[in-house]
Amino acid sequence: MFVMPTGAFALVVAALFGALIGSFLNVCIYRLPKGSSIVWPASACPTCGRALSWFENIPVMSFAFLRGRCRTCGSPIAWRYPIVEALTATMFALAWWYYGPTPLLASRLVFGCALIVLFAIDLELHLLPNVITLPGIAVGFLFSFLTGPKGPGWLSSLIGIVVGGGVLFLIAEGYYRVRHEEGLGMGDVKMLAMIGAFLGWPLTLLSLMLASFTGTIVGLAMIATGLGTMKYALPFGTFLAIGAAISAVAGQGILDWYLGQW
Repeated sequence: MFVMPTGAFALVVAALFGALIGSFLNVCIYRLPKGSSIVWPASACPTCGRALSWFENIPVMSFAFLRGRCRTCGSPIAWRYPIVEALTATMFALAWWYYGPTPLLASRLVFGCALIVLFAIDLELHLLPNVITLPGIAVGFLFSFLTGPKGPGWLSSLIGIVVGGGVLFLIAEGYYRVRHEEGLGMGDVKMLAMIGAFLGWPLTLLSLMLASFTGTIVGLAMIATGLGTMKYALPFGTFLAIGAAISAVAGQGILDWYLGQW
């Protein structure tokens, strides 16, 4: 009889739990920009309004079973749903493997879930809801007291909040005074402050550098392919989420390598 190793079983459980959380994140992504409750009413088809049955709410599998369409009206289901569920499942499994059952695991998972929601909403709507970023600043700072030496520590977290929000605010203000138009929204400022709370100030600056680099590459590629112009507004929060995710996992190694060059 096959017996799954204890470590492998824990990873499977973490992935399954992550998939369920990913389903909830999809609800947040869809409802928060509308100002709707994330707990009531039950999930329904956005086209025909029919409430979904339990078997239509199974993460990833329901999308495959329904072939990506509502079984009543036939309207297509956005690919975002299985992608977010699979991504969250992967994140939970890898985080359990990497951090183990520690306070840092909880901090990174809460942070990762917030980044996924902000990434998706900003990509679709160019919006970063305060209901995620502002509580995220407080939660990240509180976690800094619990995560021990592997976390940022409360002082680095506090500096990260001030530096993260302050740097982008000054950039946004300077751009507006020079160009007389808005280049960065306050949502980006609050999001980087939230990143500072969770990661501390060194990784916050790294997150900003990585976001700027990836945003520049994507912007130049869009201009080169005719998909955008110099006036096209990129969702910078999306790139901040990418930069913060990289920094959370590999940021210290990147900083150590860079400083070692000097």
